[in-house]
Amino acid sequence: MEIIELDFIDLLWAWGLILIAISLSIWQKLGFEGQFLLAAGRSLLQLMFLGYILEFIFVIDNPVAVIAIILIMITIAAIVARNRISKKIPRLLQTVWLGLFFSSSFVVAYSIIFIIQPERWYNPQYLIPLVGMILGNTLNGASLAGERLANMIKNNRLEIETHLCLGATGKNAIASYRLDAIKVGLIPIINSMMVVGMVSLPGMFTGQVLAGNSPLSAASYQILILFMIALANLITILIITEGVYRHFFNARQQLVID
Repeated sequence: MEIIELDFIDLLWAWGLILIAISLSIWQKLGFEGQFLLAAGRSLLQLMFLGYILEFIFVIDNPVAVIAIILIMITIAAIVARNRISKKIPRLLQTVWLGLFFSSSFVVAYSIIFIIQPERWYNPQYLIPLVGMILGNTLNGASLAGERLANMIKNNRLEIETHLCLGATGKNAIASYRLDAIKVGLIPIINSMMVVGMVSLPGMFTGQVLAGNSPLSAASYQILILFMIALANLITILIITEGVYRHFFNARQQLVID
């Protein structure tokens, strides 16, 4: 089956959906008109810009260009995740960046080498979409876990200091909080895996089906993506919660809260 291309007129009709949403907001006096318009405008500009950039990357088919765009994506994701966790924690951006870089590099390399096996490892058709989907999901889990752990440490200072007075190390004193934060960060991907195919049809599956690929092939790729996201989430969350924990304790295992 050939994919049905969307032209400029089709995109104008698509804008009609946002105009209907804005009209409903006005009718119900919700006050979301400006947010809908701003979000739709940013989506249009960002996706069109991304489309032109990736089309250029696909044409030149150069590993340096592919790696460069991936590093930019990781950096933007790290900044967004850091801002959601806390801007006051020093060196958190480096920790988040390393967590996202290591987790995405590991799971993508594993999948490219052992599963997909394209002719060229840097094939942008596979590498860029895989990294993009992993980063988009992983930064949410990392943000939730990092923010939860930071807040729990700040809000339970007395309990933590009691554990420290009884001889516990800093890591032991916040172990239950870290476990809770990790669980919170993993909830979105675990919930998605529980209901995929029964309640929701995720992006990779629907995209491949719309492109004319076999539903079974689309399902196989979606399974791969979900497993990649699950592992990347866990690795990133472990690294980030470790970094957040270390920020609140000095070399003498004393609790330090600014």
